[in-house]
Amino acid sequence: MVIDKPYQMGSTQVVSTLKYFLHPAKIGHAGTLDPLATGVLPIAFGKATRLIPYVMDSKKTYQFRVKWGIETDSDDLAGQKIATSNKRPSSDEIVKILAKFTGQIMQTPNVFSAIKVNGKRAYDLARAGQEVVLKSRPITIYNLCLLNNDIESATFEVVCSKGTYVRTLAHDISHALDTVGVVTMLHRINCAPFDITQSVPLEDIKSGKITADTLPLIPMENVLQNIPILTFSEAEIVRLSKGQRLSWAKLEHEQKTSENGIYCAQVENKILGLVQKDNHVIRPEFIWG
Repeated sequence: MVIDKPYQMGSTQVVSTLKYFLHPAKIGHAGTLDPLATGVLPIAFGKATRLIPYVMDSKKTYQFRVKWGIETDSDDLAGQKIATSNKRPSSDEIVKILAKFTGQIMQTPNVFSAIKVNGKRAYDLARAGQEVVLKSRPITIYNLCLLNNDIESATFEVVCSKGTYVRTLAHDISHALDTVGVVTMLHRINCAPFDITQSVPLEDIKSGKITADTLPLIPMENVLQNIPILTFSEAEIVRLSKGQRLSWAKLEHEQKTSENGIYCAQVENKILGLVQKDNHVIRPEFIWG
């Protein structure tokens, strides 16, 4: 299911709240959000928690607002002010530089991030006063557009790859405009294939409006839309469910692709698991059918 994560609440706090009110045997979240961020937080229950690694690599869409003229050490309102500027960029100036931040770019995350450095979160080290140096890394910005600019602040929408830090993107955009800025709103509206329109307010669960018996659960097969498919017979899926491997050359159905990688296992147009193709061998990753 999808929770619309509340403001000033960590992703793990959301999971703890769901544990308290729903008492699931197993639960986990995919795609961590900062406490000051809101929006789409996918939640997996039971055996679906095994799918989390396969959905965290998807594209994500955020809307965010940047207040011009102030910069903090965390690039959001939680940090300490470190710089100011009187420059207020026009809409034309903003639109002209957005292409610079589209496509595959290098990004150096803010030290107040969840990236691990020698086994510890960067933000823990930074808050403890230790010097933190993070390496730049490639990310992909598929689309970046200006939604609104009212001189003092601007609102953007970005479609980006896993690993993108929107606060850092806002910081870099501000500097490219010869000013400084801070993120005052960060809202994730899509974490493919999950959308904000599918989300449930956490308050509805806390109030009892939605219970463990009435959760709007999304079928596991719907989560795997971006993973290619291999077709198997019922006998083959039974063998896979028992942990057995299959020979690629001896599969009963002709396949549309022969590349190595992770595939959905389909039987009569129904997804029943995940398999790994490794040259001439098919091995089960997770079979639930």
